[in-house]
Amino acid sequence: MSAAFPWLSAAIWIPIGFGLFLLSAGRDRSAAVVRAVALIGSLAGLLATVPVVNGFRLDQAGLQFEEKVPWIGTLNANYHLGVDGLSIWFVPLTAFITVIAVLAGWKAIGERVAQYYASFLIMSGLLIGVFSAVDGLLFYVFVEATLIPMYIIIGVWGGPNRVYAAIKFFLYTLLGSLLFLVSLVYLYQSSSGSFDIFAWQRLPIGLTAQTLVFLAFFAAFAVKVPMWPVHTWLPDAHVEAPTAGSVVLAAIMLKLGAYGFLRFSLPIAPDAAHRLAGFVIALSLIAVIYIGFVALVQTDMKKLVAYSSIAHMGFVTLGFFIFSPIGMEGAIAQMVSHGFVSGAMFLCIGVMYDRTHSRDIADYGGVVNTMPRFAVLMMVFTMANCGLPATSGFVGEFMVILGAVQYDFWIGLAAATTLVLGAAYSLWMYKRVIFGAVANSTVAGLTDADPRELLALGLLAAAVLAMGIYPRPLTDAMHASVGQLLTQVGHSKLP
Repeated sequence: MSAAFPWLSAAIWIPIGFGLFLLSAGRDRSAAVVRAVALIGSLAGLLATVPVVNGFRLDQAGLQFEEKVPWIGTLNANYHLGVDGLSIWFVPLTAFITVIAVLAGWKAIGERVAQYYASFLIMSGLLIGVFSAVDGLLFYVFVEATLIPMYIIIGVWGGPNRVYAAIKFFLYTLLGSLLFLVSLVYLYQSSSGSFDIFAWQRLPIGLTAQTLVFLAFFAAFAVKVPMWPVHTWLPDAHVEAPTAGSVVLAAIMLKLGAYGFLRFSLPIAPDAAHRLAGFVIALSLIAVIYIGFVALVQTDMKKLVAYSSIAHMGFVTLGFFIFSPIGMEGAIAQMVSHGFVSGAMFLCIGVMYDRTHSRDIADYGGVVNTMPRFAVLMMVFTMANCGLPATSGFVGEFMVILGAVQYDFWIGLAAATTLVLGAAYSLWMYKRVIFGAVANSTVAGLTDADPRELLALGLLAAAVLAMGIYPRPLTDAMHASVGQLLTQVGHSKLP
């Protein structure tokens, strides 16, 4: 279904336009004006996604809000956008998290404010472009372009080891992307010069070629998820990134790899996906179990939440490769939930860090005595991180576990250990930081969350509870597209 108005383009280019404006004119404005312009730009981008959600038809599995114009004629590449049930929720999620990121850096950033907010706004548009692109070359350009603003955000406004973390983040993700590019070239040649992703999904490809293409895709997407053992860049990036950078990195950028599995790996190389499913499931379970134990021994709050993100994203890849509707829908629900919960957890840590300039768990204790409203909101997110029923964290995990049990009881049992491990490391951190007697004079002098912080955390808490209590709109939107994808994956493409 084509759109009467190019709402997807609006969602992409409105924040990019505001970002470019701040780059060109923002340095001559006061910080207050820059922040106001950034907030207006992020809200305008969010509003542009509202018609996409409201007008999305639940009974259609194909593309909706489709836009297609010639881009590079000699390569037969098009500016081709559209959303379906696999991508619809990531467009408003990205725009919403951008608003939260703008609020998160309101007082924390005092230098190069215009460039800081411009980086987030431009990255927001590029990320929405990733989830909307259905031309392979356009997808690749958007994916690679997102690395630039995040690299700048970590490298310029990050912590003491920001340059090391930024370079590590860039090199890890770029290496996998080069293999992805090789696969795109192969598919372009095999399809007689087309970058249409859906044309690639219909190509008859031999098993050897499928396996090689799948492995190339896997190298790119596994790094971005990130899966074990190519996950080591993530804790460093999170620790050094500013609060808003960690929020966007966890809430949105980790979804690019998982979305790539849905859009490329599974439908383009279905026979290879079935053949290598055991390998991917094994890596997913290692992430769920082993990384859960790694999170247990962390003393830095940001590192603990970073490792918990790796464990939760292991659930996503597990849900994809058990090839069941409930597992795949649960994995997508987990992606959306993780966007809310992980972003909120990093924002909570940022609220405390802005006051104490410490992320060490040992430096806290008794925060509830001085920040009671903040403690309540953080409790909501901690419980969601544990997978408590009536929170968004429960929905996806429960669906994936159900699908895994149907696939293989022992795999389901192993995956279910995350409910114990997640509760252990999340509640351990919350108990040490929030409860008990006031630990020191620094904690005694803390002030509760201000209205701006309460607004950002309150919006995220509302999203977490709404999705946990009534997840049906989320699952209904993806049902038709998931069914179509599983039909594609279930049919052999061997010539």
